Amino acid sequence: MSKDFREFQRWFKHYQDKFGLNGWEVYFKSEPLEDRFAEIRTSIEGMTATAVLNCNLPDKDKPFKDVKRIAKHEALHLLCARLEIDGRHRYISDDEITEAAEELVIKLGHLID
Repeated sequence: MSKDFREFQRWFKHYQDKFGLNGWEVYFKSEPLEDRFAEIRTSIEGMTATAVLNCNLPDKDKPFKDVKRIAKHEALHLLCARLEIDGRHRYISDDEITEAAEELVIKLGHLID
């Protein structure tokens, strides 16, 4: 396991806790990704997510790699996951969108003084 991958996991878990996302079961993978530093794959039904760090970053991108920032970025995607997933359903009620948005606002409210 690479130092970057361990650091990615550590920072992701830090932000997962900070953002109040402890209801999610998060798994970690290190694998080649086409055109990004990392990505998150989510399943709202099981409240599971897989945070993936690109293990085959092109040389041109390496100077811009900031593992802490990347982990925070992916944790923020997890924070928005329910709203994003609900928004993609063809048949979703206004109440469901309102509920998902309210959940996000409450979590953000805990972060901002």
